Amino acid sequence: MKIKRETMKGNKDVLWPDFNTPRTDLAVEARDIATRRLGVQEIPGVISETASTKHTTISRVKVINEQGERALGKVQGNYVTIESPDLTSQSRDVQQEIAQVFAQEFNGLVHLAGNATVMCCGLGNWQATPDALGPRVVEKIMITRHLYGMTPKELRGGMRPVCAIAPGVLGITGMETGEVIQGIVNMIRPDLVVVIDALAARSTNRVGTTIQMGDTGISPGSGVGNRRIGITRQTLGVPVVAIGVPTVVDAITIASDAMDLLSEMQGAKPAGAVPYPGPGGPAYGVPSEQKQYLMRQLLQPYMGDLIVTPKEIDDIIEEVSRVVAAGLNAALHPNMDWDRVLEYLS
Repeated sequence: MKIKRETMKGNKDVLWPDFNTPRTDLAVEARDIATRRLGVQEIPGVISETASTKHTTISRVKVINEQGERALGKVQGNYVTIESPDLTSQSRDVQQEIAQVFAQEFNGLVHLAGNATVMCCGLGNWQATPDALGPRVVEKIMITRHLYGMTPKELRGGMRPVCAIAPGVLGITGMETGEVIQGIVNMIRPDLVVVIDALAARSTNRVGTTIQMGDTGISPGSGVGNRRIGITRQTLGVPVVAIGVPTVVDAITIASDAMDLLSEMQGAKPAGAVPYPGPGGPAYGVPSEQKQYLMRQLLQPYMGDLIVTPKEIDDIIEEVSRVVAAGLNAALHPNMDWDRVLEYLS
């Protein structure tokens, strides 16, 4: 196994596998992986905090310098994760609470003027259900830019000019998503770009239960090893907020977790083994990253880079897109009451 050694100021040397970092787009999972590797509770260059409501757990992670970037593999900025096992519950009250939390956290990331123009971009392939989150969300966004100029000021009531597009993917359009969005941004000059995309998670428990938003933009396809042109403030020239929900998990990760659980159920504890964190508590044997490396070497010739998604992904995408759209509508049109928001989505 080839490894490289990187020294982080104030910490012991850390061994980083060359390509065996567990595949994840979530900052909160990257933080958990980094704390385990470093053997610390607080990661230098990273500030994190947690809050909760009746149905949600909110994690805020802020990467403040290059040291934090190296530890998490995330660029400097703010990342907010909203977790709820009831995200896809079809309960109007529960989904309203999650959408309200979403709107509050979104408004905490950006500070928009009352007449700011916002452009929403639904990334992904509408023909592939696990990748259709972005297009499904923009279908439900309250579009007002074409009406804003014709509406009397006294009737606008907190409404902002909002436009949206689902630009498709390279395989359908022959154009990079980033190129399409750059062209539109250059034409309409929005004050904020919001991109919505499906993500890849490290844990199966986060599929359809977690929403992440961040003010650092996004690199489409990076979660499944298919990195494209970045959609960021640097490339577009305007602030970018990225919103995503995990819909897929690396198959190697699932197999690795299954081995951990089997070892725990059987009470396996080889002589001289050192405990390391497992999905259900301390496990023993080969460290998780090394095990994933070995499994990838063994299974890749037969499985390739297999990415899996739940069989109920259709329902997950429909419910999650409803919640994300409701939260965005409430955040972008702050004076609109919730009954009108939910009526619009019904």
